[in-house]
Amino acid sequence: MNVEKLEEYIAAADVENLKALLAAEPELATAKTSQNVSPLMLSCYYHKPQITELLLKYADDTNMFEAAAAGKFDTVAHLLYTHPDRIDDHAEDGFTALGLACYFGRFEIARLLVLKGADVNLPSNNGFNVYPLHSAVAGNHTDIAEMLISNGANVNVKQTAGVTPLHSAAQNGNTELLIMLLEHGAEVNIRMEGGKLPADLAREKGFDEIAEILV
Repeated sequence: MNVEKLEEYIAAADVENLKALLAAEPELATAKTSQNVSPLMLSCYYHKPQITELLLKYADDTNMFEAAAAGKFDTVAHLLYTHPDRIDDHAEDGFTALGLACYFGRFEIARLLVLKGADVNLPSNNGFNVYPLHSAVAGNHTDIAEMLISNGANVNVKQTAGVTPLHSAAQNGNTELLIMLLEHGAEVNIRMEGGKLPADLAREKGFDEIAEILV
């Protein structure tokens, strides 16, 4: 199978060549990629929505993680109804459906998962220890971050290297998100591995006003 070409077309958002490839080899749509995720998930990680929509036409059995990442609300709702016990499962790449919905900005799906009992304080199990709040902040999704916190998410959780959500918000220069985290108890004096504070990361990126807020 032409998995290498498949990945090349996904990365380049080459819709026409991908259409031709899938027409000749439809089984490629569900093949495992070199990144150990499905082509559909790979298109989500590359942020190629046109490619995602094309691949969805070939995906007859979309799982919870793919649906959460791709924004397929009805599929997520159906899978939650039929398999409620799998709500906190981890995907092969280590993330929960909630974590993926948070990272990709799928607010309605994230809210549904939380309403159905998804654990807002369950990290990834891939060694990176990424919590849903980390994912929301990494994607600059203030609305999702606020929803998570309102439902009990710990604002000072640490992922790999001791990075807190406040570290990420400071580094991204997202003032709105940063202030919201502070209002909910985010600590400004937590140092990540290497000793850097959120203010240090903001200053390194040229966000001096944010650095001043955090001093």
